[in-house]
Amino acid sequence: MRRVRYESTGGPLFLEEVPVPAPGPGELLVRCEAIGVTLPVVRKVAEAAEPVPLGGELAGEVVAVGAGVTRFLPGERVTGLRFGHGYADFALLHEPMASSVPDGASAVDAVALVRSGLVALGALEAARPEPGEAALITAAASGVGHLAVQLARARGASRVVGAVSDPAKADFVRSLGADTTALYDDGSWGDPVDYVLDAVGGELLTPALAALAPGGRLVAYSSGGGTIRAYDLLVGAKSVTGFQMARIARERPALYERWRRELWRRFLDGALRPVVHGEFALEDAARAHEVIESRRNLGKVVLHP
Repeated sequence: MRRVRYESTGGPLFLEEVPVPAPGPGELLVRCEAIGVTLPVVRKVAEAAEPVPLGGELAGEVVAVGAGVTRFLPGERVTGLRFGHGYADFALLHEPMASSVPDGASAVDAVALVRSGLVALGALEAARPEPGEAALITAAASGVGHLAVQLARARGASRVVGAVSDPAKADFVRSLGADTTALYDDGSWGDPVDYVLDAVGGELLTPALAALAPGGRLVAYSSGGGTIRAYDLLVGAKSVTGFQMARIARERPALYERWRRELWRRFLDGALRPVVHGEFALEDAARAHEVIESRRNLGKVVLHP
């Protein structure tokens, strides 16, 4: 089978031929039909000191199962997270990380919805939103951000602000339900909000924190880092929470599954609309990474084996 890898920091990415893996205990062997490209993986290629296996969300057909698997059979359609060796024709999924793809949803729908949607929903839950509160979403046109805008609205936000890097993204974000948009370099992001879901980090943390009303909450789920002064929290009685999806997936499988069910329910009801910016062949993974790295995408970027 074909698999994407790289040998040094920054790439280049290339295809290699390797044997199809055999599923071990508790594992599914999946023939991949769609693979999601995420900013954290793109950053690892550019920044990690040593090459790392490329992973993320994937969807496809189960072709074999290992010992002890009870929830899935060969021939079923599944989606799930694979933390390494996911950019491939075939990949292994641990059974707790997999979920069925319902009738009416494609493999592309699944990778556009489940992992990005789980991050968006988890970050939203971490903000402890109350109906009628105002929300601000950074990277609002991204694979996660465009779902977070819709989920904040569906969960009862009275006002949703989408912060973006480029004015060309504003119409897209408003079409998803945002009331207004703001550019990162605007002097002000408008009236204060009750919570911020931040996917950018770095220098953007300062204006994101300033956008909060007194007592507001910021949820940081970016791999971009950044520093916040304790005084800036103290003076406005504000709080910051870090959110990491991998910890939920590994340590709280029941919650992880509940969130997955909510995402599929909202999708099938028509309340949640994942958008795919571009679809690339597996051999064009480098081009897909370039789109994510340049922040040009409006929605999800997907690979096809």
